[in-house]
Amino acid sequence: MTNGEDAYILVVDDEGAIRYSISKTLQRVGYQVHTASSGEEALEMMERQNYDVVLTDIRMPGLTGVDLLARIKNTAPDAVVILLTGYASLETAIESLRLGAHDYLVKPSSSLDIRNSVAQGIERSRNLRHRRMLLSAIKQSVEELAGEGLESGLSGSAAQSMTAETPFVTPITTMTIGPLTIYPGRYQISVGDQPIDLTPTEFDLLLYLAAHRGRVVPCSELVREVRGYSLEEHEAREVIRPHVSNLRRKLKASGQNPNIIVNVRGIGYRLSEAS
Repeated sequence: MTNGEDAYILVVDDEGAIRYSISKTLQRVGYQVHTASSGEEALEMMERQNYDVVLTDIRMPGLTGVDLLARIKNTAPDAVVILLTGYASLETAIESLRLGAHDYLVKPSSSLDIRNSVAQGIERSRNLRHRRMLLSAIKQSVEELAGEGLESGLSGSAAQSMTAETPFVTPITTMTIGPLTIYPGRYQISVGDQPIDLTPTEFDLLLYLAAHRGRVVPCSELVREVRGYSLEEHEAREVIRPHVSNLRRKLKASGQNPNIIVNVRGIGYRLSEAS
């Protein structure tokens, strides 16, 4: 079990007794534990403190645990979320995992189950940060290659024309894959002049496929490298499919062929550079 005073945990539940019980369970093994009585309060606290793991009840007045999960995935993608519920169902569990929850615990859960889930969550959170650092290194390498290619590929007249027509040129901060322009660090791509905003997971997924274009990437590898944990291929396929569907939907809405992300049945996905 992971034990570290540098790990910060946020417990979110509208019932004070449950907040107190879970907090004491985690404090006994050395975690720094904060509590919030609502999803709205949790978001305010997360603006001031980075948390490794957030344990949240699903059914709360106002912002539900599932709503909070979605907000956290957009604003703090390295934070791991564990959902708690007193109303267990297979459908809710599957949907929670599809949305990116690390685990799904039924109340009342034993202290051992809570500690084990949190320990695994902390490990996953740190893996996510490590993967993001690796992705940043990939971004930098691709940007440098793209910049070198642009610099060497422009003739003198073409360079003069670009300078005359463009108020500023920043080739090192973008990369081009077929019809797409990718803006590392901004979670944004564009088709022509039309920007498309992506979630961090969608962006990292697209960037990883771009960095490994030319080969089919298995879903298990995408989950491991983009999400930071390991699943069997058939499980990973269920996790990755919704993100690919969202990417394709956003591409289609922009007028772009959504099949730039190619599904190779039974193997994985690859990025097509064809327009």
